[in-house]
Amino acid sequence: MTNKQVRENATDRLTRAAVIGAALQTLEERGLDGLSTRAVADRLGVRMNTVLWHVKTKARMVELMADAVLGTIDHEDLPANALPRVRELAGRYRRALLAHRDGAALVAGTYPAEPHTLRFADHLIEALLAAGADEQRAAWTAWTVTYFVLGLTQEEQAAPDRHDDRLDRAVSPGEHPALHQVLDHLGPGSFEDRFAFGLDAILSRLPA
Repeated sequence: MTNKQVRENATDRLTRAAVIGAALQTLEERGLDGLSTRAVADRLGVRMNTVLWHVKTKARMVELMADAVLGTIDHEDLPANALPRVRELAGRYRRALLAHRDGAALVAGTYPAEPHTLRFADHLIEALLAAGADEQRAAWTAWTVTYFVLGLTQEEQAAPDRHDDRLDRAVSPGEHPALHQVLDHLGPGSFEDRFAFGLDAILSRLPA
């Protein structure tokens, strides 16, 4: 069998799901900065054009990867009551992002109208409607929860080492009195508590 025939057979066997799986493995190894269609092709042992045949562009590949990340969210055994259901969904979303290197940065900025993403959004909005939010508030609260979780998780995944003292050295009581006053609460860590606090603040605007 010629090299050309080997490549053609590899192309025939390759599926989009396999490409996205390889892309997620590449993300784990190289991080988002090292992710490229060429790197994915190298991992699969095929030409870059073969990968592009399945995903068209890197941007499209990232959308499909983002949807695959959301596909790991379990929608079973959710709380019966609406607000606890919203909290649990938000927590599962955060954990799905944290399970992948640069997961939040990967998903942020994508707008994939894909099955797993739509399923999660539908469950979240259903819970918000059940909690008493009108249609606009349910939609906008869903966006707010999503933005908050993405932003906080992206910060968590990029957080400096706990021993990093750059912030302590940069903030001075003379130039930044307010920041200095709350400095003990601004360092890395406590992301679980920040998550709970922020989610409480968002959901407190829902009807009682």
